[in-house]
Amino acid sequence: MPNDFNQQIIDEFRANAGRVGGPFEGARLILLTTCGARSGAPHTTPVGYLPDGGERILVIASAGGADRHPDWFHNLLADPNVTVEDGVFTYPARAEVLSGADRDQVFARAVAADPGWAGYQAKTDRVIPVVALYGQGGGPPQAGSWGEALRRIHNAFRRELALIRDEVARSGPTIGAQLRVNCLTLCGGLHAHHTHEDAGMFVGIAAQRPDLADVLDRLRAEHRRVAELVGELQRAVTATGTDREEVRGHVARLVTQLEAHLGYEEAQLIPVLDG
Repeated sequence: MPNDFNQQIIDEFRANAGRVGGPFEGARLILLTTCGARSGAPHTTPVGYLPDGGERILVIASAGGADRHPDWFHNLLADPNVTVEDGVFTYPARAEVLSGADRDQVFARAVAADPGWAGYQAKTDRVIPVVALYGQGGGPPQAGSWGEALRRIHNAFRRELALIRDEVARSGPTIGAQLRVNCLTLCGGLHAHHTHEDAGMFVGIAAQRPDLADVLDRLRAEHRRVAELVGELQRAVTATGTDREEVRGHVARLVTQLEAHLGYEEAQLIPVLDG
C-alpha cells in the first residue's frame, strides 16, 4: 500500500476520531506505530483488527497475500513495544506473535468471519502471522474537552454496535466464534465504562452539582437496565448452538436502550463537563 495512501487514511482517522471512508469504511481499524527495525524512526500504519476480549486485540500480517511480511511486522519483531490509536485512546501496547494452535485457532476464527483472510493465505506460501496487542495502560481520551471525550467514547460504542448488528444479520443460522467474541468484548467494554462512570464521574458531578441528583439517579437506573440487556446477550451468545434470530433480538433491544441512554446522558452532562 503506497505511503501517500496510508497517510491519507492516517490523517482522516485522526481528524474524525477513528472514522474513515473509502476501502476502510465500516471496518475495525487502528493506527499501529512501530519502531523502524533499521531506521529506529516511528512508523505508523492503518491496520484492521479483531476484538479478543478486554486484554488484547488481534492484527493479521496479511499484506494482501504478498510473499513477504509487511514492514510493521518486521518492526515489531525487532521491538515489540508499540503504540495503538483506536480513535478515542492512544496507548502503549506489547506485541506478541501467536504460534501453533493458538495462531491457527485465531486465524480459523477470522476466516470463518471473513473468507477474505483465506484468500490472502492462498496467494502466498508464507504462513500469515497473527499478532496479539496487549494494552499497557494509557492516559485519558484524546479529546479537547471532557465533554468531547465522553462523546467520542459513546460514538465508539455506537460504531461497534452497528458493526455487530450487521454481522449478526449476515451470519448463518448460528453465531460464529468471532462474532461471539465481538459480542462478549462489547459487553465487557460497556460494563467497564458504566462502572467507571458510576464510581468516578457521577460521584464528582454529584459533589459539585447537587441539583443534578435526579439526572444521575436516572442514569444509574439506565445503567442497571443496560446491564440486564448485556447479561441476556452474554447468555445467548455463550449458549451451545446459539440461534441467530435470538441474538438479533437481544442486539436490537440493547441498541434501542443504549441509544436512548447515550443521547440523554450527552444532553444532560456534556454542558456540565464543558462548563
